[in-house]
Amino acid sequence: MYIRKNLRWSVVWRLTWRSLVIFTIYNTLVCLLYGPLDFHFLDIPWQPVALLGTAVAFYIGFKSNGSYDRFWEGRQLWGSIVNTSRVWAIRVFDFVHPEGNADPRDHPELTALHRRLSYRHVAWCNALRLHLRRQTAELWDTEVAPFLPPDEAATAKNLSNPPTHLLRRQSVELRELVKQSLLTEFRQVALMQTIQDLFNAQGGCERIKNTPFPRQFAFFSFAFVWIFAAVLPLGLVEEFDHRIALGQYHVWLMVPFSVLVSWVFNVIELVGHTSENPFENDLYDVPMTSICRSIEIDIRELLEETELPPKIVPVNDVLY
Repeated sequence: MYIRKNLRWSVVWRLTWRSLVIFTIYNTLVCLLYGPLDFHFLDIPWQPVALLGTAVAFYIGFKSNGSYDRFWEGRQLWGSIVNTSRVWAIRVFDFVHPEGNADPRDHPELTALHRRLSYRHVAWCNALRLHLRRQTAELWDTEVAPFLPPDEAATAKNLSNPPTHLLRRQSVELRELVKQSLLTEFRQVALMQTIQDLFNAQGGCERIKNTPFPRQFAFFSFAFVWIFAAVLPLGLVEEFDHRIALGQYHVWLMVPFSVLVSWVFNVIELVGHTSENPFENDLYDVPMTSICRSIEIDIRELLEETELPPKIVPVNDVLY
């Protein structure tokens, strides 16, 4: 996610330079044919061009709104994962202990149990992130495996949906804790509700990931912008030729104005395009790596650990 208040012009140039070059060459060619070469049959009335521009503006505006809704829903889902992660950790610490008023700290084996349940949750967060980014094969051994027992990590890695498997393992362990009288059935229900909330968040993320932005909206948005950019200079060239008395070269003013308008429309379309898939680990996506690291730090602090990993910092103004 880009976090700088204003985009650097280098970023804007990197995203739009190809279209800007194409617009400049095309508009210059139209102006050359109309002016010095006297191909006046190229001009068309301005009114239909203006009408087309209005329609295209509405269309790409709707597309941009739809794309932003996908990004914002993804960010809300990961915000809910942060809150539910804290609830999970607190409930594990407060619910999982022997019956009675015994202090859990008097039972050293509980520390290992709390750590296992908490670490498996951190593993689930990282596994979900890698699952959404399709990076499980490359990063599993460094991002997920350190928080799991070796056999469990090896088993989960080869499954089609590792995050689901890890939540299933949490559920199985809760059932075993009830049998061992370390967890009451009422508290098991509360912890299972937390697991259900995690499943709901995971399902929401997978829905966004596995349901691409409707291709008809994306394709026609792109096509309409370029059609408008193609006819725009044909409508503007006569306007600059007949209505602006700046000498014999005034028609060339059409080039910068037409390029500017075409560039603006293209940028609006690109803004929508770059927001379609918020889990691709790109410049404008949900910063899942940073969120997962924040969850890890929170949980490990609750475990009273002191050797904590550093927070994720932006790289070239981008937080991943």
